[in-house]
Amino acid sequence: QVQLVESGGGLVQPGGSLRLSCAASGSAFRIYVMGWYRQASGKQRELVAVITSDGNTNSADSVKGRFTISRDNAKNTVYLQMNSLKPEDTAVYYCNANNKRLSTNYWGQGTQVTVSS
Repeated sequence: QVQLVESGGGLVQPGGSLRLSCAASGSAFRIYVMGWYRQASGKQRELVAVITSDGNTNSADSVKGRFTISRDNAKNTVYLQMNSLKPEDTAVYYCNANNKRLSTNYWGQGTQVTVSS
């Protein structure tokens, strides 16, 4: 069992930056592909960025060049650095831990990010 706790959300003006953090419980953090997803009001949840245990990353085209995902396996934490934020980035951001081989998938409770002037 893995518990994920997100933090770092809030209200920011367009063009601003935020860093989200997701702390994971348990000792098997390294075996999980970690991801950030978001869900805007009235829309489906979508992938923002993922990072494998050895640091390979992938991100949605809409955030490429603005958002960076990273992880610290020693701290069981994954981060999402968000720069040049736009109003369309407003959403609840969720942390995800996935291991296909073990068929396990966990979600955090979400953190609200609001980009508005």
